[in-house]
Amino acid sequence: MALIDLADLRLLLAAGIIVLVGWVAWSIMADIMIQRKYRFPNLVPGLPLIGNALQIPKIDQGPYLQKLGRQYGEMFTLKFGSTYWVVANSRRVAYELLEKRASIYSSRMSLPMAHHIVSGEKRMVLMPYGESWRLQRKLMHQVLNISQQRIFKPFQDLESRALMYELLEQPQNWYLSLGRFSSSVILNVTFGRRTSHGDPRFLAIFKAQEEFVPYTMPGASIVDSFPFLARIPVLKKFQPWRWKGDAIYERTITAFKQFLDDLERRVKEGKQKDCFMTQLLASKEAKFTRDETAFIAVTLLEAGSDTTRNSLLEVVAGTALYPDWVPRARAELDEVCGKNAERLPTFDDIERLPMIRAAVKEAVRWRPTNTQTGVPHALTADDEFEGYRFPKGTVVTWNQWAIANDPNEYDQPERFYPDRFLDEELDKPQKGHLGFGAGRRMCVGYNVAASNLFIAISRLIYCFDIEQDQAHPIVVDKPFPLTAVVEPYKVKFKPRSDAHRRLIIRECQEAAVIDSKA
Repeated sequence: MALIDLADLRLLLAAGIIVLVGWVAWSIMADIMIQRKYRFPNLVPGLPLIGNALQIPKIDQGPYLQKLGRQYGEMFTLKFGSTYWVVANSRRVAYELLEKRASIYSSRMSLPMAHHIVSGEKRMVLMPYGESWRLQRKLMHQVLNISQQRIFKPFQDLESRALMYELLEQPQNWYLSLGRFSSSVILNVTFGRRTSHGDPRFLAIFKAQEEFVPYTMPGASIVDSFPFLARIPVLKKFQPWRWKGDAIYERTITAFKQFLDDLERRVKEGKQKDCFMTQLLASKEAKFTRDETAFIAVTLLEAGSDTTRNSLLEVVAGTALYPDWVPRARAELDEVCGKNAERLPTFDDIERLPMIRAAVKEAVRWRPTNTQTGVPHALTADDEFEGYRFPKGTVVTWNQWAIANDPNEYDQPERFYPDRFLDEELDKPQKGHLGFGAGRRMCVGYNVAASNLFIAISRLIYCFDIEQDQAHPIVVDKPFPLTAVVEPYKVKFKPRSDAHRRLIIRECQEAAVIDSKA
């Protein structure tokens, strides 16, 4: 049986013609009115009606927008259908708009594909500014704020020990181990369980995250560029963007419901330890549907693991390519932990390891992968800025890849050089870069990510030499692949000495024993 029969096809064609004619007329009139009343920064030339929708590549959007920034200046404008996007190419503009004017620059644009379909309107990062967002933000803050470090640190210590042992025993799987470490910490807090990198449920979570991220970028879906398409009252089978979007939503929900099912089974068996999800499910105040509960877990996993995993990839590549910072970091580590591998670095050493703290910030800055073009904010009221006038609904984002690679922002930005952050803001992991976002939409989990990175980087640099595979040079002129199950580049991990190898076995072997069925 054909997916669409002839009668349906004729009906669809007639409806399409009517909608198209109406949309063309409305778009022309609306654009004339907007151009008369408002003034935007340099508008990148595009096609009539659709604007720049066909110009933006599906991958490596950061480097592409970087080229536009060099041509069009500190701010420029893109147009997708009837929606204007203002792109900030400097930290100055990003902070002026998203930080200082956060009260009107903190909502989200309507993204039918990314928010309504792929996320079922339940993913906090895409929720418009309002009551639902504030409620979930409050929950995230309760779990991820800095006062909760005492809860996270035992898990971070345990999982980073497991990471060291995995790198010693299975160095060829280093990229899988980095992903397992970053996710297992937040899984422990959220679901009270660990995960191994062979766990299919763990791989399903990464797959769900990888499928979602591209839809947050400019022009990723036709229905996000032209939201009116989602409002046309036709059956789903006539909405081709839904065929893929609905499937991604179902895979995401299924992946996280498996963890919910396991948690409820362990509660019934009396085997479940207390964790965030047990408290949430038992709460009489916070009542959510099962799908909403699953997406709260989605948000926690994305806030607590994505930045860590991608930033550790940057550290490894940066260390292999620009190892000149390592001796300075090791001088501090050896002073604290002993030149002969006497003990592992701990959180108690943080004040005595400024180079490691600086490396945490450099890791977040250096080569942004999953937020190359920021996560777009939406204006909730008309605003004026430096002679420009923006209408309510304008989308504002920051060109993160370009800013991170701009010599006007950072000296020799292509280098992995932690020393650049050895300043008075060293103790503020969110300052000096835009890796955690800006304003009221800043990543609520940045303190967790920073402490994850501190304990992992300190132990990596203390215990291992990291070298580039000369036969396969690391390419850093574009973002690394998002996928967690494919090696992004070739590197070699070697223990610094036999004493460091023995230290890893002595201190980390037991931590690496993971029962993924528990």
